[in-house]
Amino acid sequence: MVTSTLPPPPRSTANPAPQRTAGSVRRTTSIDVSWPDGLDGQRRFVGAARDLWTPLAGEDGLTLAEARYEARMSEDKTITAIAAQPDCEAIAHLVGARAGGHLRGLLREVMPDMVAAAHPLYIVLDDLSGTALVSSFAWSQWHPDWADRLREKLGEAQHAQMMAQRVNVCWGLQEGNSGVSGDVDPEKVASADAGDLRNPADPLGWHDLAEDDGPGFRRARRIDVTRDAEAGVILIDSAFQDSAKRRDGGRVAIHEYRLTARVDAQTLEVLSLEPEARILPFSECPGATANTQRLVGCNLAEIREDVLAQLRGPEGCTHLNDALRALADVPALAARIEGSVSG
Repeated sequence: MVTSTLPPPPRSTANPAPQRTAGSVRRTTSIDVSWPDGLDGQRRFVGAARDLWTPLAGEDGLTLAEARYEARMSEDKTITAIAAQPDCEAIAHLVGARAGGHLRGLLREVMPDMVAAAHPLYIVLDDLSGTALVSSFAWSQWHPDWADRLREKLGEAQHAQMMAQRVNVCWGLQEGNSGVSGDVDPEKVASADAGDLRNPADPLGWHDLAEDDGPGFRRARRIDVTRDAEAGVILIDSAFQDSAKRRDGGRVAIHEYRLTARVDAQTLEVLSLEPEARILPFSECPGATANTQRLVGCNLAEIREDVLAQLRGPEGCTHLNDALRALADVPALAARIEGSVSG
């Protein structure tokens, strides 16, 4: 692929979040990663999530569900400790598991009730795998020679193996693309200001976010769900962002998508799906959005499985796929709109 003819990658955040609308449910989730014992120590993950019902314009809203956990993870991505609220017996099964695809399978196995109920604790645990994969990027904002340090730490053979394993894992890292050929300035890969998730005109629009000293990484999601009763559709406006702290106190983003969708309220058929690439590392990355149209016509309740079937590997973007998979809980969120109104 000739990358020189491609436009530069997108570098414009959609933050802050829009103000909530009347008659909506908003789910926000975040995972904040820090290194309290330094780069060679275990990572600390603080996950948080909240579902908020907004009945009328001007009202604060009602918390429908919330969750929080704190976990420690070793360098090889093994979970060494984890505690969650609400407490559940299943959480103990995660100790000793490694963050990755197998962890997602384990979650569905040990907490089927939370999966079925679309509890926010499940989705913010499901996000551990993706967060563990990319969170070390945070150190690049504090140490310009971080990539060289990593190469020296791993050794040439292991580093070469790691780089080879990236090829064709997603659309942007297909063989020949700039992200795997080295034909890109590392300092420009992450140069976009992340903005602030929180809208000053809507201070309750986000749950409380964790703040730590030193390098830090954050994966954040927002899903707004409303209903158009006259048209018989569920309306979705969602956002996804990976960002890291800068030394100056700001944040830099490396991945950000905004996604809107219309879904038939009765059949849950996806009527339209419009992904918008806001911030991505490589020029080829936005091309992954076109394949998402394969999901139009699918049943929203089955979108997790359909994403894996339709957008695996170089057919999709791992970060966009995560944003799409998270929409599987929208039918439950939409049902809570009716429940809140009748209540």
